[in-house]
Amino acid sequence: MKINDKVRFMRKERGWTQEFMAEKLEMTPNSYSNIERGITDIQNSRLEQIAKVFDTDLLDLYNYGEKGGNCLAGDNNQNNIQNLIFSQEATTSELQKMQILVQQQTKEIGYLKEIIELMKKEG
Repeated sequence: MKINDKVRFMRKERGWTQEFMAEKLEMTPNSYSNIERGITDIQNSRLEQIAKVFDTDLLDLYNYGEKGGNCLAGDNNQNNIQNLIFSQEATTSELQKMQILVQQQTKEIGYLKEIIELMKKEG
């Protein structure tokens, strides 16, 4: 996912308007819109401002929406645990979606079998 998409999704996730973001960043709504549409190349200093508005850091902004989280090496066990939990939650969420899809497909197969049986009786 491109950084401009991440910014847009984070803004929408919070229920904020582009006008609100533009005001917080002291820029015009049109200029901010160009950032979200990927028209304007975002400088790091502007990205740092955007991250601050979202009350996050630049690394979290860059990693937003990436599957599996990060695997950080070293003694920072708290980050490792948080990233592992994020990875497990993402996997569980994907598994739940797949289970729903399988249930829907099973129902569709049942309907198709009923249709085939009806067609055999009519033919």
